[in-house]
Amino acid sequence: MTENFTIVAENIKNRRTIKPFMMNGHKIPNGHIAAILELADWAPTHGYTEPWRFVVYEDATQFCAAHANIYRENTSDVDQNDTVANNLLHQGDKASHVIIAIMKRGKLPKIPAFEEIAATSCAVQNLLLGATALNIASYWGTGGMALKPAMKAYLGLGEEDHVVGVLYLGYADVHPEGQRTIPIEQKVSWVK
Repeated sequence: MTENFTIVAENIKNRRTIKPFMMNGHKIPNGHIAAILELADWAPTHGYTEPWRFVVYEDATQFCAAHANIYRENTSDVDQNDTVANNLLHQGDKASHVIIAIMKRGKLPKIPAFEEIAATSCAVQNLLLGATALNIASYWGTGGMALKPAMKAYLGLGEEDHVVGVLYLGYADVHPEGQRTIPIEQKVSWVK
């Protein structure tokens, strides 16, 4: 094993999902956000479509207020839940930044949409690994209105574009231990 492999392996193994309420409210320098977005831009891409797009909120609470309003405006009175609306409103209270990860459908119809979503997910993983290397806590969420047509409309997305996730970034005082519940031997089949 090389030193580079060891550094990469440690970073991958140390990446954790840290929910926004576990963050401490300290601000991340915008330069660090720009640096991890540059790493995201190096994701693999079929046909050089580079389908990832990111909307960055420097004030996480600004997105959360919009998210709660989208929920209220697009959920019937019968289905509306004040607890859900309140959770959406306050989800980023301790986060520094929110980044919306979007798959912008490319102009090459021969490339399946699945590949564009996979490429965008790789870009998100690059971003998360960069965040880990900078000791930035991260949470990749798809709850609330994130995957609903109303969020696509709010973001001005096209019919074939998709929100891939809402990324909450911040600092945390506690980082949980990693674990895997299924042994690797049950996930891998070697063919000889």
